[in-house]
Amino acid sequence: MKIKTGLIGFGRTGKAVASVVLQNKEFSLEWVYRKTTVLEHRSVPEFLGLQSDEPGLIFSAEHISIPDLLDHHPVDVLIDFSSAESIHIYGRYAAGKNIKIISAISHYAEAELTLLNELAELTTVFWSPNITLGVNYLLFSAKFLQHIAPGVDIEIIEEHFKQKEGVSGTAIKIAHALDLDISQINSVRAGGIVGKHELIFGFPFQTVRLIHESISREAFGNGAIFVARNLLPLPSGLYNFEDLLRPYFKF
Repeated sequence: MKIKTGLIGFGRTGKAVASVVLQNKEFSLEWVYRKTTVLEHRSVPEFLGLQSDEPGLIFSAEHISIPDLLDHHPVDVLIDFSSAESIHIYGRYAAGKNIKIISAISHYAEAELTLLNELAELTTVFWSPNITLGVNYLLFSAKFLQHIAPGVDIEIIEEHFKQKEGVSGTAIKIAHALDLDISQINSVRAGGIVGKHELIFGFPFQTVRLIHESISREAFGNGAIFVARNLLPLPSGLYNFEDLLRPYFKF
């Protein structure tokens, strides 16, 4: 039986994630939920030009509430690629129905982080500022390298499309994981760069660079599929990527 999936948000990344979910035989994209009425009641497969028997209907927050949506169109997993405020709209009701929650929101304020922890007492919740597999492999490698060379100089460079505001949530996560100050994050905004993160390890007579670059936003969809697949058997709690990857690094 396919894993019934609901997607919150249908911007550029949301569309790419929807495309990946629709093409995965383990998952069924039941619906997409967005703020505006643009494309309301359209079929996502039809809009994206994909052959699919899945419903994938687009619903608007202006005309249907989350309780009504989840009651009439139940899902196993919710994937959120919308905005930080959305967790307040769907979180408590979804958690009360024991729906798994996967959040890929870049930044959460203290109120949202508190809510995530409250929801995690009721259901399985996952949050990562960057849900791509590659960037999380990079973080694993960086922590290992810092462990064997604790005094090395480290600089972080993050590059994104021109319209992206603020420092990359992924870069901040990397800085915190390596116990670095956010002043060591260098931001570049240019053109349509999807996302690039580079770590420079400066040794006295050599340099090591770890680089991850998202070539296409479909990378976020692949990450979401990986997370959902590994999250389903887990009990209630708040999980991050390291929790899911750790079992794979036991040799």
